[in-house]
Amino acid sequence: MAVKLRLTRMGAKKRPTYRIVATDSRRPRDGKYLELIGTYSPIDTEENQIKVNEEVALKWLNKGAIPTDTVRNIFSKEGIMKKFADSKKKDN
Repeated sequence: MAVKLRLTRMGAKKRPTYRIVATDSRRPRDGKYLELIGTYSPIDTEENQIKVNEEVALKWLNKGAIPTDTVRNIFSKEGIMKKFADSKKKDN
């Protein structure tokens, strides 16, 4: 089973919010997922747009889950990809 970290669309028409989830790559975009990692709201400027549980994200990255380009950019902005790269360097 190939696990991907990707976005699942939520919210109303023309007011999207997204969940960052770990899911099987063969499942539909809005289908059942394995675990919720965080949320992303591109519309709201007042609220905190990105909420990510770092421990869960790092757990899935260490297990070999592949993030999509958008999720990789979100993780980079939050500093999760740097922590993941640093943990890989320590293991070697």
